[in-house]
Amino acid sequence: MSAHKPRVLVIDDEPQIHRFLGPALDAAGYEHVRADTASDGLREIARKAPDVVVLDLGLPDMDGKQALEKARAFYKGPIVVLSARDRETEKIDALDLGANDYVEKPFGVGELLARIRAALRHQLQDKGAEPVVTAGDLTVDLVRRLVTRAGVPIHLSPREYDLLAQLVEGAGKVVTHRQLLTAVWGPAHEQDVQYLRVFVGQLRQKIEPDPAAPGLILTEPGVGYRWMS
Repeated sequence: MSAHKPRVLVIDDEPQIHRFLGPALDAAGYEHVRADTASDGLREIARKAPDVVVLDLGLPDMDGKQALEKARAFYKGPIVVLSARDRETEKIDALDLGANDYVEKPFGVGELLARIRAALRHQLQDKGAEPVVTAGDLTVDLVRRLVTRAGVPIHLSPREYDLLAQLVEGAGKVVTHRQLLTAVWGPAHEQDVQYLRVFVGQLRQKIEPDPAAPGLILTEPGVGYRWMS
């Protein structure tokens, strides 16, 4: 299993929400990131973009709809709105401002987790990737960030998993050295091709049936790599 859990940023000023959501998210395989104000939440999104944002509309320092609009200016991931506001116009406003889903308080944890999974699946499908990709007995679950062979988890480092995900999401297409290095390590590393080769070699050792004759991660000489399954 990848050591990198999907990060779920919960922006809510109610301590009890974090107290019961934190353990539930952890048990479901997510990393719970807490923010108690809109300002803290926006800073957290800018610092390290989460995989999903869960946003309360009733925040102490800023209306949640304003926070949603500000977040959408630079964050493209899924946002699930939480709110005790049950008027239809509130839901429509939030969705029009870019929310992916809307869950009313009080809510069941199971329902919220299902909405989070659905938001992650839809994001992958929008990018043209399948939520679960199989290649022989190898399975890559891009929602749960889980890689298995014949049902047995394969341990990947966070960087190895992120590299694999970039290739799988672009299945069949050439992903250039620069694209991979920028997406996984950041723009400062876009020329570190030898570094990338080392990680591709490590990844092949773990997932290829025969690393000496790779059939899943193909090398496009001088250009990049291609995922074939």
